[in-house]
Amino acid sequence: MATRGIILAAGRGSRMGSLTTEKPKCLLEVAGRSLLEWQIRAFEKSGITKIAIVTGYLREKIIEKFQFTEFYNKNWNKTNMVASLFQADSWLNESDCIVSYADIFYKESAIQLLESCQSRLAITYDPNWRKLWDQRFEDPLSDAETFSLNQDGFLMDIGGTPESYETIQGQYMGLLKFTPSGWIVAKNLVSKTSVDNLSMTKFLQKLVNLNEKIQAVEYDEVWGEVDSVKDLYLYKNTMQTF
Repeated sequence: MATRGIILAAGRGSRMGSLTTEKPKCLLEVAGRSLLEWQIRAFEKSGITKIAIVTGYLREKIIEKFQFTEFYNKNWNKTNMVASLFQADSWLNESDCIVSYADIFYKESAIQLLESCQSRLAITYDPNWRKLWDQRFEDPLSDAETFSLNQDGFLMDIGGTPESYETIQGQYMGLLKFTPSGWIVAKNLVSKTSVDNLSMTKFLQKLVNLNEKIQAVEYDEVWGEVDSVKDLYLYKNTMQTF
């Protein structure tokens, strides 16, 4: 079955302040397109046209603009990303799915890298993350997370608080792939723990701790995540290279 795309767009983006009072963060514009439009564009340019959006906050603002399959996280304000992912369980059981956070943008090559990856679980990461973080933060280490791989390129550590730059081989982007067999493994893990307050990086680390192999695929082209108003201004120039 053809690969499908799932976009996790349930959250409000409260750190954006008044910009998300009347619309969710995924509808904020960067270089003339909403974040959601950039993600859909990357999927479609990769040949993936079967796309679902996990909605939550102000879902009507999303479904009035986009006619894709909707999964609704009614508890969006009480749960984290993994709970939103579980809303799309039926799709994850049926087909390979590439899952994207809704507050990031990237080129279609990021999708293609994951689609061609043979592992049942995979993520993209940016090995040159310092270039972007140096522009976004006065102290890049204060926002970065631990990220390390073994010699075969499989994930070893993710999502922790780094003590130095030496513990960071890259940064996870918020883009990942599940095959149906990989999703079964993930579900078996979550059935033993709490879904509601589980972040995606903690989820991935739990899988690693159970010796599950998660392929980390290097992506070295333009991308970004929007966590602040400052980010929006920064990316106005970055997006000119798309």
